[in-house]
Amino acid sequence: MTSAAPQSTLLSHSAQNNCFGCGQSNPVGLRLLFSQTADHTVFCEAVITENYEGPPGYLHGGMIATLLDEAMSKANRARGVTAMTRQMQIEYLRPVPSNSPIRIEGRVTRSEGRKHWTESHIQDVEGKVLAKATGLFIAIKV
Repeated sequence: MTSAAPQSTLLSHSAQNNCFGCGQSNPVGLRLLFSQTADHTVFCEAVITENYEGPPGYLHGGMIATLLDEAMSKANRARGVTAMTRQMQIEYLRPVPSNSPIRIEGRVTRSEGRKHWTESHIQDVEGKVLAKATGLFIAIKV
């Protein structure tokens, strides 16, 4: 796993954002901080605690889905689009450990009008992909 590349910039978050994944104002949220590269790929390096486990030592499948969804949402945001998930398909490839560094990445693969197709994945410190997802997001007005 690599740390933030020099060509990356931190995605800004609203002080009032109460999002479970990235909201810095949410006292029970994950408070994930995403950065973006010049091609609008987003990434976050995080350690998710045992509070979100399913089996001992590993993240709950719902938490894994949340992390993948968050990365795809942020990929839209990196392109200036606020969008909500319409559908998402997940492949759970290997268990995702709790209390261990992971890297979450997302990118938009195609856009047509309000529709935005995305993909994301979670990898461990060795670069092994543990879970991946594709999704369709619909742009909304905020």
